[in-house]
Amino acid sequence: MESRFIPVEDTKELEQLLERSHEAPVLLFKHSSTCPISAAAYRQIKEVATDVALVVVQKARKVSQEVEKRTGVPHESPQALVLRNGSVVWSASHWNVTADAVNGALRSNE
Repeated sequence: MESRFIPVEDTKELEQLLERSHEAPVLLFKHSSTCPISAAAYRQIKEVATDVALVVVQKARKVSQEVEKRTGVPHESPQALVLRNGSVVWSASHWNVTADAVNGALRSNE
């Protein structure tokens, strides 16, 4: 089963994700549409069987900056973050964004 990408294009949608993370883990993926490393990470994220909140940094730079501000995790692209209870409990960037790593992070602390 492939994941379903849900675009996050404004800070209100980001706020809703942070709220939703109090009920269940949320996977947020920051993607650069011009980076080959990000394209490889995108293919990995497609293999994760969950919804993925997708921030395309070229289209939603303000949201990308707000993610850094609210979570304290420095911006990188590509970057995957697992949110629980309004906070980042796991993150990875570049070649460390793999389906296995993300699945493991989503399963931990269930």
